[in-house]
Amino acid sequence: MQPDELILQLKQKNEVAFSQIYDMYSENIFGIINTIVKDAEIAEEVLQDVFIKVWEKSDSYSSEKGRFFTWLLNISRNAAIDKIRSKAYKNKRKNSDFDDFSFFIKDDMDLDSISDAYGIKKFVDKLKPICVKLIDLLFFKGYTQKEASETLEIPLGTVKSRNRTCLNSLRDTLQ
Repeated sequence: MQPDELILQLKQKNEVAFSQIYDMYSENIFGIINTIVKDAEIAEEVLQDVFIKVWEKSDSYSSEKGRFFTWLLNISRNAAIDKIRSKAYKNKRKNSDFDDFSFFIKDDMDLDSISDAYGIKKFVDKLKPICVKLIDLLFFKGYTQKEASETLEIPLGTVKSRNRTCLNSLRDTLQ
């Protein structure tokens, strides 16, 4: 079946279509989740939760609002961020330090080709280092603005201003 037909069948709760969609997207989605949670076992758990949500909420997808993969990506990103914001996760990872996402974007690893597919690399390369760090914390690692303020040891108002400035800079770069 074609992707559009698969999505239509998924909305009608067709298990074969769901299985094919899982086969098509699970590897990429797992990679995205694992990049956020930094633990393959937890990433597998979140991946399972994501596809349960996809099954249950498939009727909420609308091709008029965007591509299916983007919808799936948003569900995955939100689920992974919810996981790392949970107390259990924070307690487990308390002594772990996160790697900066810009390293995998600028490296020649397999993840680089995935990030390039999303068009991230060419835009991130144009940002100031503080913007890279701030976007890393707020959007890739799921920090709140307050947590980013504490991590970067700068006032909360400064984080908010720089976030707005960085996003505007990124927006200008995209246009």
